Amino acid sequence: MNFLEELKWRNLVKDVMDEEALLKRMETKMTVYCGFDPTADSLHVGHLQQLILLMRYQQQGHHPIALIGGATGMVGDPSGKSSERSLQTLDVISHNVDSIKNQIETVLDVDNKEVTVLNNYDWLSKISMIELLRDYGKHFNVNTMLAKDNVASRLETGISFTEFSYTILQAIDWLTLLKEHNCEVQIGGSDQWGNLLSGSELIRKELGHETQVYGITSPLITKSDGTKFGKSEGDNVWLDSSKSDSYTFYQFFINTSDSDIEDFMKRLSLKAVDEIKEIISQHNEAPEKRLAQIELAKELTEIVHTQEGLDNALMITDALFNNDVFSLSVPQLKQAFKNASKVSVNEDQLLIDVLVSKKLIQSKREARQLITQGALELNGQKVETFDQMLLKENALDKSLSIVKRGKKNYYLIEHN
Repeated sequence: MNFLEELKWRNLVKDVMDEEALLKRMETKMTVYCGFDPTADSLHVGHLQQLILLMRYQQQGHHPIALIGGATGMVGDPSGKSSERSLQTLDVISHNVDSIKNQIETVLDVDNKEVTVLNNYDWLSKISMIELLRDYGKHFNVNTMLAKDNVASRLETGISFTEFSYTILQAIDWLTLLKEHNCEVQIGGSDQWGNLLSGSELIRKELGHETQVYGITSPLITKSDGTKFGKSEGDNVWLDSSKSDSYTFYQFFINTSDSDIEDFMKRLSLKAVDEIKEIISQHNEAPEKRLAQIELAKELTEIVHTQEGLDNALMITDALFNNDVFSLSVPQLKQAFKNASKVSVNEDQLLIDVLVSKKLIQSKREARQLITQGALELNGQKVETFDQMLLKENALDKSLSIVKRGKKNYYLIEHN
């Protein structure tokens, strides 16, 4: 199985420019790039497929370029969008670019591997309006642009000239990367096919039709029920640990459904094909053990959050499984109970008063009933008296108290 065949097996190939020539070109080192627009100050798990694709090319001996759209991010890509994006300020985009650059460099391990991270603002910002229209606009036929899916899908709802022009800027990116970095290959999600075609067309018109470049798209990764990959209870799972900690990231993949896990492993795991087949085979024999989910969660958590982040995620997971949560640090407890009800207090009070006033328990009568039944715990100790005080002095690190109600309900109380 050659590299392109492996990519197909992994469901990572949808459209290819001149597949036969590309297969031959892959025999020697080439440069390949993928773009990431800074629409937020963090990438999310939906970006992992393309990041890991760059890693796959790197492992094959090719040179990857991760291009951050510091300029195109100011314009907005209409691909996959049903309405106009909200434009962001240069300051916001600059902050997003810096944050995403750090993430990409960590994931791709730039310090130890031959990887280039660039910002297209460095060249697109230097092109004047007249240069754009005269030197590049002349190569783009409006009728052809209107026929591309990413534009055609927006004609009924409307598309601004700003977003309509996006494909021209992305085409200039590829032309620039080819001239300055000999970058012959662009990869992207299937929604980028129209933009890849624009780039190849511009290159041939500028440099001659004998100039050979290659574009490859991969199907967008979604769940088996058709919902968007990367959403957890309505929120993105981010690659930035301050937005989504390593435990949340790890649990996202642990909670992958059995109907999705084989596809996700093929697309996202760097393990060899035979190893993935063996893991899936073992998983199918005993799905309740969630072997495939565990293997993928460990691998991706280490890639994104480093070994330290994986250790943190495993420690929290083991503590929760073994009902040993108080072996965790306060930051780890906050990660473990991220979705628990949280309140804060400014002074020492009766526990019952806090629970009722903060609406964690409906009434003092219910609180007393829970205490009588032995169903209320404070920081791991059963509450046995109605006059139990909630003291900052006795809180974990003098900052956090954890109340457990019954077997599964936890409340976090922060002491100010």
